[in-house]
Amino acid sequence: MYRITKEFHLSASHQLDHLPADHQCARLHGHNYIVIVELAAESLNDDGFVRDYHDLSPLKRYIDETFDHRHLNDVFGHSKVTSEFLAKHFYDWCKQRFPETSSVRVSETPKTWAEYRP
Repeated sequence: MYRITKEFHLSASHQLDHLPADHQCARLHGHNYIVIVELAAESLNDDGFVRDYHDLSPLKRYIDETFDHRHLNDVFGHSKVTSEFLAKHFYDWCKQRFPETSSVRVSETPKTWAEYRP
């Protein structure tokens, strides 16, 4: 199996209103998110790629225009915007456009991340 990954960055805020008031994530806060998309294929295409990295440019535009420097609760219309939720959201978006998508990882901090891999 061949695998490639590409990393994207965004800064955004969120607030997990459903948590107890004394939980640090219940307060308005932000992260410098890292989104890592993995694509996989059993064989390479005629150009020798799983997929050309340039083909992922629409994802960068989507992230920059929709999420970067935004309040994620407003973007999604709810307050359960966790890293797990974002990983699944970006996986679904990518899978529709790039069938080779095999997983998406969303990191909130250098030491924490969530991954969606069906």
